[in-house]
Amino acid sequence: MKIETGRGNSDTGMEESICRTEDLSREQMARFIVDMFHRIAVHHGLWFLEVEHQMGMKKALEIMEVASGKSYDIQMKRLGKALGFEMKEGVPEPLLNMTKEALKDLMGDVAKNWLANDGVWFQSVEFARGMFDAKRCNDSCWVRYSPFEAWSIRRFLGLPEKAGLKGLKRALNFRMYASINKQSITDEGPNSFVFRMNECRVQTARKRKGLEDYPCKSVGVVEYPYFATAIDPRIKTECIGCPPDHHPEEWYCSWRFTLDGDENS
Repeated sequence: MKIETGRGNSDTGMEESICRTEDLSREQMARFIVDMFHRIAVHHGLWFLEVEHQMGMKKALEIMEVASGKSYDIQMKRLGKALGFEMKEGVPEPLLNMTKEALKDLMGDVAKNWLANDGVWFQSVEFARGMFDAKRCNDSCWVRYSPFEAWSIRRFLGLPEKAGLKGLKRALNFRMYASINKQSITDEGPNSFVFRMNECRVQTARKRKGLEDYPCKSVGVVEYPYFATAIDPRIKTECIGCPPDHHPEEWYCSWRFTLDGDENS
């Protein structure tokens, strides 16, 4: 009996007569190519993880900047030739031909996919090992992801190594979350400001279902300080409130960022 293959189903099988990729049907070959892309993504992550383990986060990010840039150019050149699109200054031409409104919608969709991916990983660990291990893996993941995202944003915006509070404000508006949540910033003076997550996609979904807030403080006290210090190591982070803490209707979590010393020093 022939069973078609597909991503996400570990119970699928295939005819024993299929011993080489040349034996695949057209649809099976297309599915196999999708799986190959997944392998590239995982291999990329494992390379970064091992270099970070061996050499530390700072050096790993430096090396990844070189490796990912070269890899991107090589891969996109081949994909463009195979799929029939041109590259212009490092960007696929079909993206450049989209309107700003369509690109904004696409940014939101990509951010939603990122959040869905995060949630699927959490639930997969939770169903396999329970809530404690899921939260433990989640919090540990953010130890690496948060400074990586800060590094990625710094690189995109061209921020200096000590970007100060001004740089942090800009960076917070370019996080994945900023495309799908509603957030606000209130200045307290020249050396501090308060960041609030006014609407959180995860928490509002739980609220619609009549569920209590997800207790995300354990990850927040990792996520926000690691992000801030990656933008500027002089910045200190204080949690004003985050679930399971009580909070007003106007926000779900709130964080104070303070700069030790002069902004321009």
